[in-house]
Amino acid sequence: MTTSPGRTALITGAGSGMGREIARLLARDGAAVALFGRRQDALDEVAAAIRAEGGTALPLAVDITRADDVTRALDRVRAELGPVDVLVNNAGGSSSVLNPQWLPHDEWRQVLEVNLTAVFQLTQAVLPDMLDRGTGTVVTVSSLAAVNPNLLGGAAYGAAKAGVRNFMTFLHNTFRNQGLRAITVLPGEADTPILDNRARPPAPEERAAMLQPQDVAEAVRLAVALPQRVVLQEIVVAPTRQRDVSADLETSRWAGAPAGAAPQA
Repeated sequence: MTTSPGRTALITGAGSGMGREIARLLARDGAAVALFGRRQDALDEVAAAIRAEGGTALPLAVDITRADDVTRALDRVRAELGPVDVLVNNAGGSSSVLNPQWLPHDEWRQVLEVNLTAVFQLTQAVLPDMLDRGTGTVVTVSSLAAVNPNLLGGAAYGAAKAGVRNFMTFLHNTFRNQGLRAITVLPGEADTPILDNRARPPAPEERAAMLQPQDVAEAVRLAVALPQRVVLQEIVVAPTRQRDVSADLETSRWAGAPAGAAPQA
């Protein structure tokens, strides 16, 4: 099962984790991939690995929260690779403060900008080409935090991921009869760099039992590679074993709290 030759796929957050693995798999299946991310050096490394396997990659450092930056980058993608056939909204991030009691307003806004508003802006930008051609695929990596929010991801992250899930369902209901596939992927806990920023980063042995980036990438690959007549509207990808997260939740509860607010041990 392969991506149709000649397709152009755009992947955000492509410099590491799930985005990197998604880009590599879609490139192996024959897509020319545009790599969006914050760090040019990381994107260049991914592009080099794809080219070494005979693929085509265009690495572009982009601030996806800025509409003008997105427009500039998309102009280059269209000029060098053609119109986008597959958009994978993968970039995301959480706040350092998880509890809404202490969550600064600027952190709330930043999380929503990256996880929700940027998805809207990118989708809006590629939608006209897809609808004009009567075909296209938009995949968004949401999270199980959208359906079971808690202090692991935090208040802002759960709200943003729920919002983007709703937006993807809107796209499905509105544009499916115009040939658009809108797909939401909801991963459970995964061993990606975002874990390093948690109030209690999981230990290596805990990470080993989590989803790995390539697991989620394989789900995206399947959804994209199926015939255009088929849409996997929503895909839940979860680790088989559920670890005890009670210590993580308690630590996260007090991250960012004022001095003296946390209970004394």
